[in-house]
Amino acid sequence: MNLRYALLPLCLLASMPVAAQQRGFDVRDLAALERVSSPALSPDGSRIVFAKRQIDAELSKASTGLWVRHLLTRDMAQPKRLTPEDWNVNSPSFAPDGKTVYFLSGKSGTQQLYAMPVDGGTPRQLTDFALDVASYKLSPDGTQVAFSTDTFAECKADFACSKQKLDAAAAAKSSGVVYDRLFVRHWDAWSDGRRSRLFVAALPSGKDKPVDAAASLTDSLDGDVPSKPFGDAGEYGWSPDGKTLVASIRVAGREEPWSTNFDLYQLNADGSGAAKNLTAANKAWDTGPVFSADGKTLYYRAMKRPGFEADRFALMSLALDGGTPQEIAPDWDRSADGIALSADGGTLYTTAQDLGEHPLFRIDIASGKVDKVIGEGSVSDLQLAGDTLAFTRSTLKTNNQVIVASLAEKAELDRQRANGATVAGPFRVITPSVNDAVGDARLGDFEQFSFKGWNNETVHGYVVKPWNYVEGQKYPVAFLIHGGPQGSFGNGWSYRWNPQTYAGQGYAVVMIDFHGSTGYGQAFTDAISGDWGGKPLEDLQKGWAAAQQKYAFLDGGNACALGASYGGYMVNWIAGNWFNRDGSSPWKCLVNHDGVFDTRSMGYVTEELWFTEWENGGTAYDVPKNYEKFNPVNHVAKWRVPMLVVQGEKDYRVPVDQGLSAFTALQRKGIESRLLYFPDENHWVLKPQNSILWHDTVNAWLKQHIGQ
Repeated sequence: MNLRYALLPLCLLASMPVAAQQRGFDVRDLAALERVSSPALSPDGSRIVFAKRQIDAELSKASTGLWVRHLLTRDMAQPKRLTPEDWNVNSPSFAPDGKTVYFLSGKSGTQQLYAMPVDGGTPRQLTDFALDVASYKLSPDGTQVAFSTDTFAECKADFACSKQKLDAAAAAKSSGVVYDRLFVRHWDAWSDGRRSRLFVAALPSGKDKPVDAAASLTDSLDGDVPSKPFGDAGEYGWSPDGKTLVASIRVAGREEPWSTNFDLYQLNADGSGAAKNLTAANKAWDTGPVFSADGKTLYYRAMKRPGFEADRFALMSLALDGGTPQEIAPDWDRSADGIALSADGGTLYTTAQDLGEHPLFRIDIASGKVDKVIGEGSVSDLQLAGDTLAFTRSTLKTNNQVIVASLAEKAELDRQRANGATVAGPFRVITPSVNDAVGDARLGDFEQFSFKGWNNETVHGYVVKPWNYVEGQKYPVAFLIHGGPQGSFGNGWSYRWNPQTYAGQGYAVVMIDFHGSTGYGQAFTDAISGDWGGKPLEDLQKGWAAAQQKYAFLDGGNACALGASYGGYMVNWIAGNWFNRDGSSPWKCLVNHDGVFDTRSMGYVTEELWFTEWENGGTAYDVPKNYEKFNPVNHVAKWRVPMLVVQGEKDYRVPVDQGLSAFTALQRKGIESRLLYFPDENHWVLKPQNSILWHDTVNAWLKQHIGQ
């Protein structure tokens, strides 16, 4: 067996003492880990600033600061804290001259833009708006800032007006709200009538007081920028001359909950004139605008099929002198993430899911040739400054680490390797790994495997050994089923569904990327639509059998299946549809977190209707048979396996009625069951102590039914 280990060696910290007794990694280790993100490179590539989240000893209160490392020194110095210890900040970026770092902080009582010297000093408040600055992006010359905030349409750029309306609503004697169209709620928040809109303000110079007024750019567009709930500043960008911006906005009116038609709008930075739709011909998703250095070409990502949120994001170019959009690498069957443009303008860098990993790719714009730059693990937060590349990377055994590399050095080392030389590098790891942080806690080794699934097609999965693995012994199994369903349980670190928390309890872990998973080509992803309980179930069954045949340490008769969202749906589905030949269940227990229980009800109660309507081929009233074909509620009579149900009250994606219905069915049938309910969590369990309770409850359920 050739089990892989996380690669990146760390040379930042002194040797740690060997613990007297080793133990398994658990949720408290997970909660205590420092989390790094948002690397920002100075324009000359000499400095890197990144965000680091730390949590107190009680694992209750977290805060985030900025840290800086000089990259031209080759010493062993650790990164230094840049922002004051009592500040909670986010979203770092550099001034064009590289001497100043900008960031957002709520230190003043509302979230505003601040700046401070990269060499240290006192933060200076640059904006003083009546509302929170949600996202921002500096103009190329550093004299202006584009930013987003939530406002009422009638208030336009009068931020005090929006604040007054919010205060009046909070003070009202009645609490009722009247709606006349969807969304009435989205993800975890009810609509209060505001939109996220884009504004531009001139930054104060010298000792001028913070700016409190701005020009509105999107008053005439009834859409959010950035998009909700997960959009960010990557959805808008400045032209090189600072005169215009391009932003991705969905202007859909009453059709918003079933539309994925985001278009790129060109906006004058001074707020004058009308917005120009650059991608009106494409009725699907256009986003992620990046200008060429001369401002003549716009690069972006685009889907082709309206209404399908998991369509392939293609890389596009658009000549802004009236050209038509052109796809850059049409034969590359992967869905691109954010774009970084090389200094010479000839290459795009992007990440994409690929065969259970999330590598970094290089795409030659002229030819469309695609090369993999960094292969193993999951790469994110890509930044490029000249020849210097910065990113974060994780694996199933390593948390996110900030890493930098020289593209020229990497190219030379790759050339030497191609000629047979054995050379190390060129990555420079800036932050420690989980192994440096958890002391005596051990993690399980992992391996990817493949098998023949539905239609004899190749399907991939991962197996993770228990932390205390001994050759020749058998171990109970946690069989994890990913959500999405267009997602992946691949080679990357997670703070929610992390297989190491199960390996740390002494379980082996099996994860299958069934048909519908991303990173295996768009046809593979498409295969699940309209077939939720078909091909994926067959893949899970064949993958479970293949894993047991390949890995003798799996105790196939002592296993529990766990899943969230679509994974929770699949738990509900297999409860009534996956049985052994003798009629028994292969599972000792089940865990269903925020899973769909009734697909028909889901078609009416979920907020993003485009999802259920695409997956079922229409609305619940137009094609009711499609919603019933793989509906778990129709098979409850066959349920018999003990199930733990987890549900968040503020989950408006898979609302609370789905979890309560499943628990009611279990209780009414007399099946051993338990409900873990969070009144303050959404589709995810995010609060540290709630996460600990989640893991403790799940682990207790597993221990009760499969031991350890």
